[in-house]
Amino acid sequence: MTTSSLSSDWLNRFSDPYAVLGVSIAADDRRILNRYRTVAKILHPDSQALADAATKEFASQLLARLVNPAYQKLKQEKGRKENTALLRFKVRRLVREAPLSPQSNLARKLLQYPVSEVDVFYEQAIAQLAETQYQPLSQFESITPQLGELNLVYLQLKMGEVFIGEKRAGLVSAQEAKPLQFSPSPVDTTTAVENYAQRHYRRAQEYMKKGNWNQAVQELRDAIKIEANKSEYYALLGVAYFQQNLPGMATVYMRQALKLNPRDPLANKYAAKLGLASAENEVQKNSKTANRQQTSKTTKGGGLFRFFRAKK
Repeated sequence: MTTSSLSSDWLNRFSDPYAVLGVSIAADDRRILNRYRTVAKILHPDSQALADAATKEFASQLLARLVNPAYQKLKQEKGRKENTALLRFKVRRLVREAPLSPQSNLARKLLQYPVSEVDVFYEQAIAQLAETQYQPLSQFESITPQLGELNLVYLQLKMGEVFIGEKRAGLVSAQEAKPLQFSPSPVDTTTAVENYAQRHYRRAQEYMKKGNWNQAVQELRDAIKIEANKSEYYALLGVAYFQQNLPGMATVYMRQALKLNPRDPLANKYAAKLGLASAENEVQKNSKTANRQQTSKTTKGGGLFRFFRAKK
């Protein structure tokens, strides 16, 4: 790819900012920032110091004309909603003309998944393609359209559902949207919350399989923010810290996991490694401490009562 290829027509082929950055449509501002920093570092002149002049120029042009603008569009929630709405509009337009017929294998596989199972496969597919999107740079032109296809298929499958907290951005008129209107059944908000938390939990498991402990920690913290009463989230977070040789942090989260569920298998497995008492001993210890405190209060109270009787 030479700089002469970066014409307006060529750049217009990459109008999906999510695809340009290599992030999923459900990504929040933190994940988008992390991905932007990763890509910007790859394209930075210092990282391309040993490359030939044409590659350096191509990297510089990609950063300035595609990556930086894409990040500006997605770094705030308002921009993400507007760009997602534009992609939804594109899906509606394409579907009116003909059913989506993706060219990439991953997008075709995604199209075959039931709606209830698409999220995990979609996130994994995005992560898989993003790993080589900019390394080497010659991959960008072939992988980015595949990411765009995944986004369109995902939106088509999720169309009509409550999706990543989006509200209509006013970019599609009511008349145009009418053919896709529906009467949804009442949404069980508890289940929705559990699904979002479980999504973070599953992503953390995938990151841990690859030894990516920092990303796993971030995902598990997000899961705990949504659901703070799941022992398995705390236990897995404890393992992530344990694997990073941070026993103090690991102990904190293992204790919390055991507190929520004394029989949590993962927490019990790592309790011995961290020098913690067994779950049952922890419960008994807490119970004895509470009893001693209660006895101490009663004794003090009785002593004061006898003191006042003596005074009388």
